[in-house]
Amino acid sequence: MFQTTSYNFFNQYFQKHNLSDNLQSTLNAIVNACIDISAKVRLGALAGVLGEAGSGNIQGENQKKLDVIANQILIDALQKTPAVAGLASEEEDSFVEANENGEYLVLFDPLDGSSNIDVNISVGTIFSVLKKNSSTKLCLQDFLQKGREQVAAGYVLYGVQTQLVLSLGDGVFGFTLNDNNQFILTKQNFSLPESTAEFAINMSNQRHWESPMQTYIAELLAGKDGVRGKNYNMRWVASMVAEVHRILTRGGIFMYPFDKRDPNKPGKLRLMYEANPMSMLIEQAGGSSINAIQNILDIEPTGLHQRVAVILGAKEEVKHVLSLHQK
Repeated sequence: MFQTTSYNFFNQYFQKHNLSDNLQSTLNAIVNACIDISAKVRLGALAGVLGEAGSGNIQGENQKKLDVIANQILIDALQKTPAVAGLASEEEDSFVEANENGEYLVLFDPLDGSSNIDVNISVGTIFSVLKKNSSTKLCLQDFLQKGREQVAAGYVLYGVQTQLVLSLGDGVFGFTLNDNNQFILTKQNFSLPESTAEFAINMSNQRHWESPMQTYIAELLAGKDGVRGKNYNMRWVASMVAEVHRILTRGGIFMYPFDKRDPNKPGKLRLMYEANPMSMLIEQAGGSSINAIQNILDIEPTGLHQRVAVILGAKEEVKHVLSLHQK
């Protein structure tokens, strides 16, 4: 069994993976910003950071105070990092320029699950790192890369412990924040079981789903007497970071499918800030991720705030969902 070690995130882990100085400094900037966010989340009402901000984001959603604070912490940290050429946030209308000679682009959801903040349920920061492939002035097209092009992806979960989960394309590793504000490697090589008996979905939207998803959930609810031949448990936290962390830890399938309430939106979750980084983590841990039609990491992005349906987790279940939609 892998034992917790005494070395921290900033040194030997990077050296072991032979990361360039630029990629190291980019990841350091993200992680240090998240340590700052973690402190503010932990204090909550004591720091006066709970409640509504009285503003909205580009998606027309009301922002929490911590949404705004976390977003600005990340922007400030990344703009000060010479290796970062630009960044994009779920909370910003467009991309933000950083450093003209920067090598990397960072996309992030500064505080996923923020509707849970005031009731003290886990929230988190999701991030994705891309390489800037052009030598021209930063433009929108630089960011519109498929998920397969990510050089790093991860999240920081602000829960009972503050935990960082990261992939550099060679597996998924977990770190826990200690009393000295250092991330200690505590989990090597997350491995997702191919089969599961646990699913996560917002059942209140059931009447709006397309028929293949209706069929799939009906099969699960039928339990061992149905066509799947086993009983399933349902979980729903309403925080993608918490849902994915549970699945990476003990298996399962997470779904936020397309529904018919707004036909102009092919899904609710954002491709660039949520679906792509989480799909990279799930695939690196041995799972699968689709939008019900194709692999999420193969989707050609058309905009920074593009939305997609998301089905990810255990390979066996994702494959079955895909087959139902193909029929």
